[in-house]
Amino acid sequence: MIPSDETFNGSFPFKPHFCEAAGFRMHYVDEGKGEPIICLHGEPTWGYLYRKFIPPLSKTNRVIVPNHMGFGKSETPQDKEYRLWTHVENLALLIEELDLWNITFVIQDWGGPISAGYTVRHPERVKRFCLMNTLLGYGALVSKIPPLHTSPWFTWIAEKLNDGSYYEVMGNLGSTVLSVMKILGFENSAVVNETWLRAYSAPFESKEECMGAIEFPLDVALQRITNYVKEGAGGLEELRKKHAMLAEGMLDRAIPPERAIADFKILFPDGPLVELENVGHFCQEDSAETLVALIQQFIQTTK
Repeated sequence: MIPSDETFNGSFPFKPHFCEAAGFRMHYVDEGKGEPIICLHGEPTWGYLYRKFIPPLSKTNRVIVPNHMGFGKSETPQDKEYRLWTHVENLALLIEELDLWNITFVIQDWGGPISAGYTVRHPERVKRFCLMNTLLGYGALVSKIPPLHTSPWFTWIAEKLNDGSYYEVMGNLGSTVLSVMKILGFENSAVVNETWLRAYSAPFESKEECMGAIEFPLDVALQRITNYVKEGAGGLEELRKKHAMLAEGMLDRAIPPERAIADFKILFPDGPLVELENVGHFCQEDSAETLVALIQQFIQTTK
């Protein structure tokens, strides 16, 4: 776990806050005032991914950036179950503690399924979605869409599970995090320096601290989330009433762009869609200014 006061040479200068409602110390950034924007990260990153989003978005909104259990400055309890539904429940407890309403979700990677799992259960608190290289995962309940597990990322996971090396690679993310991010679709090598690498490696100093990152991909690879997604189908109609946009980096190697786009179009046929041709899975690192501008414009047009 990263020390609470660590700023990584000033590149992440935000005051730390913590919520213990879920039985562990969950870190979050809380900057600005106004309607809340919750930015959710995925695998194997943390709130550092949104360091270029927080200052501009917090000029007009309250920006909250949680670190999921097992990531960033949040604790990695060894007695918890690291599954999609656990992360949704953790988020729900944070939102309840902060008493947040009219939420805008800014989401990437696992942020999509987590925010969707929350919204189908608590639709009254959510106003809009800004999706970036993610999917909510409910389009498949409406229509047939391209498979997810055949992407380069999930193909790699299957191979590593088969040859027995998965837990070794993912349990050493303190050393392998950049290599793993490249498999997922990290493109902007120009941003990588000693500080950047230290920031993304820091949460994973031991195999125990890698537990969250180890388990996330297995939810898909072992099809552990299917029943949980289906259980939320009763809230699908309310979810589809929300405002939603998608900015899709077309070089994504984790979630096939055609699947993300298909899922989005099924759920939100009139929602704005922007394809970013030279952007990968970690779009926040590739095109932060463009994404922030798209989010700001979308919020303004859907008040």
